[in-house]
Amino acid sequence: MVVRSLIAGCGAYLPARIVSNAELAERVETTDAWIQERTGIRQRHVAAEDEATSDLAVRAAEAALADAGIAAAAVDLIIVATTTPDQTFPATAARVQAKLGVTKGSAFDVQAVCSGFVFALAIADNFIRLGQARTALVIGAETFTRLLDWADRTTCVLFGDGAGAVVLTRGEGKGDTTDRGVLTTHLHTDGAHADILYVDGGPSSTMTVGHVRMLGKEVFKHAVTRLAESVEEALAATGLPASAIDWLVPHQANRRIIDATARRLGLSTERVVLTVDRHANTSAASIPLALAEARADGRIRPGQLVLLEAMGGGLTWGAALVRI
Repeated sequence: MVVRSLIAGCGAYLPARIVSNAELAERVETTDAWIQERTGIRQRHVAAEDEATSDLAVRAAEAALADAGIAAAAVDLIIVATTTPDQTFPATAARVQAKLGVTKGSAFDVQAVCSGFVFALAIADNFIRLGQARTALVIGAETFTRLLDWADRTTCVLFGDGAGAVVLTRGEGKGDTTDRGVLTTHLHTDGAHADILYVDGGPSSTMTVGHVRMLGKEVFKHAVTRLAESVEEALAATGLPASAIDWLVPHQANRRIIDATARRLGLSTERVVLTVDRHANTSAASIPLALAEARADGRIRPGQLVLLEAMGGGLTWGAALVRI
């Protein structure tokens, strides 16, 4: 028998305020039709002024724990994937730990931008398989709209705020692809392309928070190529064909990128979980938000094989195969 990390529960939280494309068209030179045609986005959620990233993370974590039927006291590892921490330090995960009343184990943040949740999931999986944790909260949480230049129509229409979480618990399997749990994870970074998607601020360089800057065509080109490579890597590691995938739960950045990835895998749109139209790009939160939604509405069922994949600034990218 081998140790596996099982997804015991999923949770999500979206801020109450919804900003439509029409509202953005009143701020910058754009239209609802232009945004939808190029991105698939219709609206996005925006955190209230008094909502911090840790607040969103806690709400998603509470929902995930309730879904799993597990008390917060059982948690011995919290990893928060975020690009928008409450403060430079302490880690947002430490804030979440305290707000949940967790008193044991470790808590820390992971910064891999939109790939952050896949990175955090891989780290938590390794902790559990090595016996360093038994119950982990893996959270993607962002107040990403606070990094936006609302006068830049090429970026301000793309992003939203939210949080998603999963509870991972220790289980056992036979060691083959029929096992439930995380089957394989694959992570990559190429810092040579950092300047095509970045924030032009930071405490050690400009002493400002800065704004998101992006070369959209370059990002699109890299995303389609790198995502396909990471997915093929995950399939090769397990010996599974693309046809074995029941659901693709991709990072929700752009409908055209998602469609291109699905086509390369030969997956129909009916097997792709899409939330980008309602959530926009919530960075590290997008995959767990989509996963929680599809679990809650019954699309994703126990025993099904789910592919998670993302690419973000860094550049970072990765994929994970999980049997729910």
